[in-house]
Amino acid sequence: MIRIAAVGDIHMAPETRGLLRPAFDTLPECADVLLLAGDLTRHGTPEEARVVADEIRGLGVPVVAVLGNHDHHDDRPDEVAALLRDAGAQVLEGEGTVVDGGGARIGVAGTKGFGGGFVGRSAGEFGEPVMKEFVRHSRRCADGLRTSLERLEEGCDVRIALTHYSPVPETLAGEPLEIYPFLGSYLLAEAIDTAGADLAVHGHAHAGTEHGMTTGGVRVRNVAQPVIGRAFHVYHLPVPERLRSGAGAQATTG
Repeated sequence: MIRIAAVGDIHMAPETRGLLRPAFDTLPECADVLLLAGDLTRHGTPEEARVVADEIRGLGVPVVAVLGNHDHHDDRPDEVAALLRDAGAQVLEGEGTVVDGGGARIGVAGTKGFGGGFVGRSAGEFGEPVMKEFVRHSRRCADGLRTSLERLEEGCDVRIALTHYSPVPETLAGEPLEIYPFLGSYLLAEAIDTAGADLAVHGHAHAGTEHGMTTGGVRVRNVAQPVIGRAFHVYHLPVPERLRSGAGAQATTG
């Protein structure tokens, strides 16, 4: 099995330094990769990013991350991303990467994503310039995710979509309905279904629900730490059959 560890919304700060490291040190025993689904800091300061960097440095498994809205709050996301990269993480925004693990090549395509809402109750690209830009930003994020997933298609054995904002409303269940448009966008799900993926992972919805699915049947998991209630959760994807016998196989998750 290919073992995917994932968590989001850890909101690290100087006073939480070292809190997750004991659990993260066990990752080589139970996982092939660690995915970080954004909101890694509280306010997006370099000081907080250094705390996250110390938590993930030299873990013994690849670390792939996207940033969240909290990581943008101090208007220094590039500095936050650079500090995480210096610690060995691959930080994605409209990009993909392939890591080796579990006897397979694991492809991860990532974007922060953005809001806008879901089918039947979503914002439209109409009216004031600021509203148009809101929707256009969501669309750019989704387009970047779709393109990066498509580029991974021939270079890996399984593909995972990693976002901060949710692609589906099901994993928001428990959050107030009034804020759904600020928690995710159906455009992300459209991108995932168009390009194809074996698993989609996101955070952001602290009061949400872990399990969901896109219209196209891709499993979606909300890994915000308040939802999963632990340092990380591990999902299992079967090693593609072709790696064992030369044939293809459908991936599932636990």
